[in-house]
Amino acid sequence: MPTGLGRLKTNPTYVSGSINSTYAIFARILRFNVGNPRYLQFLVTGLIVWQFLLLCLNDSLHAVVGHANLIKKTAFPRITLPLSTVAANLVHFLLTLVVLCAFLAMTHTPFRGLTALPAVILTQCALCLGAGLIIATAHVFFRDTQHILQIITLAWFFLTPIFYTPDMQLDRLPPNWQWAVFLNPMTGLTCAYRTLLMSEPLPALSGIATSFAVAWALLAAGVWMFVRLEKRFGDEL
Repeated sequence: MPTGLGRLKTNPTYVSGSINSTYAIFARILRFNVGNPRYLQFLVTGLIVWQFLLLCLNDSLHAVVGHANLIKKTAFPRITLPLSTVAANLVHFLLTLVVLCAFLAMTHTPFRGLTALPAVILTQCALCLGAGLIIATAHVFFRDTQHILQIITLAWFFLTPIFYTPDMQLDRLPPNWQWAVFLNPMTGLTCAYRTLLMSEPLPALSGIATSFAVAWALLAAGVWMFVRLEKRFGDEL
């Protein structure tokens, strides 16, 4: 499902109409929207945040493999290839975020405050780049990475509170294990966006901090893996 989302057009009518006709109907069937009068805004926000990650992951597949001739013939910092895909998708995401804010304002959705929004966006960029570096590197050596990625993103999508609130996961775990939900970095990021843009209740700060730490740790792991293996790219390609 997430791999077929496509790029959300930066148009408020498209955003509200398209989401309402597909994901909102699906969520209504599963009764995720019961008792939430702002469920459409809740769902649109989650999908746009997820879409940024998904586009970065899919584009990272060909960030290195798609530039084989350039890598073989030219010496340059190869990390700029996956970095450029994240930067390009960030521009698209920021434009979509402006449209989202306009949509939320038109539907009289209260903002809690946007001063922390740059830190949240930067953390998601770290997550996207870290995961993108790992995927770009893996695809050089294992060309089945694309099929594996589809399975991973599908599972990741449903493990992230896009359709539902994080309470649906937290309530199923004993208090001592609720922190495990936030090992999924997109859980904390999605909650943080919704808190800032929609004044949704914020889970425990320790949980948000866990998600943010995982995102930055993934960036460090991605950079280490890419730098360690990039010398072999020319031979493999």
